[in-house]
Amino acid sequence: MELPGAPTFRLEGKRALVAGASSGIGLACATALADAGAFVTLAARRKAQLDDAVDAMAQRGWHAEAVSLDIADVGATEAMVEATEPYDILVNSAGIARHGPATETTPEDFDTVVGVNLKGAYFLTRAVARKLIAAGKPGSLINVSSQMGHVGGVDRAVYCATKFAVEGFTKAMAIEWGKAQIRVNTICPTFIRTPFTETTFDRPERVAWIEEKIKLGRTGTVEDVMGAVIYLASDASSLVTGTALLVDGGWTAD
Repeated sequence: MELPGAPTFRLEGKRALVAGASSGIGLACATALADAGAFVTLAARRKAQLDDAVDAMAQRGWHAEAVSLDIADVGATEAMVEATEPYDILVNSAGIARHGPATETTPEDFDTVVGVNLKGAYFLTRAVARKLIAAGKPGSLINVSSQMGHVGGVDRAVYCATKFAVEGFTKAMAIEWGKAQIRVNTICPTFIRTPFTETTFDRPERVAWIEEKIKLGRTGTVEDVMGAVIYLASDASSLVTGTALLVDGGWTAD
């Protein structure tokens, strides 16, 4: 009997760009990709932290570089992508939140969140895809969205608006670029403990709400996202596009 060949999760020979890679989920994704054999470009605004991460990766024998990048600056983002060889993998983990009641949302807060989470994500994804299409290469483009791209949340109207939009353009781009063998997906984590989410976890009433909604009874860690990004980046998910991988502990199951 001939048995089917197991898919590979290895990424040797692949070039990966991780935006928002200076800490938290982005750094975890960059670590996972480098460990799987990819050459990783870590990009974010905080260059010093990127340099520290690249040094730590080099000590493990991994291959990485650091690039200063603010994806809200569309022109600079497109110029950076255009100036280098095509990226086989994109992981966009750059994001921002201005949580508060919808009745108190300011136009400035709205524009800031949309500028990163939606506009920046859209044009970064497009820039990487354009380069792949011009080179005739396949690719896997991953936006780190959120469970809040599928449900509502207290004080999160603007954040939810951007993440629902990311889910929408992901599906449309997947349809458009499927014939070019460019896959486009999202990863949708629940509440993950990072330096940027500590203000939420400092509020007991919000922790109680979170723990009630997560069916597995615990909040997430950055390590919980690492397996998801390797799966979507690798050939193991070669027939997966236009979809959302929910890493939410069952939050959206009901």
